[in-house]
Amino acid sequence: MKRPKRDPVREDRIHNEAIVDASPEEQAMSWYYYLDGKISFPFRAKCLAANAISPLRKGEAVEVLRMAVEHLCEHDMLVQIRWQGRKMAVPLSQLGAIDPDESTKEAIGDWHTGLPRATACNLRTATESSRYFAL
Repeated sequence: MKRPKRDPVREDRIHNEAIVDASPEEQAMSWYYYLDGKISFPFRAKCLAANAISPLRKGEAVEVLRMAVEHLCEHDMLVQIRWQGRKMAVPLSQLGAIDPDESTKEAIGDWHTGLPRATACNLRTATESSRYFAL
């Protein structure tokens, strides 16, 4: 996925709403609650890129039900999806919303933009784990 252009308004929002004054150790949960509060669930999404820890293929559409349980999001923001009759968690960074409302579009865009910074600070990316989580 190509990196979005620098957007000072988005960067201010990420700093002032998503991570606020969180220490590096607290940033994962700051992101979790920010995303959980701004995303309107459920919504349809398309897989933007394959990921070693997810069974989704690029272009595949899924229904995103909610954020994954909190303790699974300590290293990456995962969302629970319905896929082939099962529910499982996959990285939010892997998905792009299909026809989202404005708040959902903004929050997912914030995560996609803030992800490089978040992973550099303290969040290990989920690809460092070698599994995905079935729910």
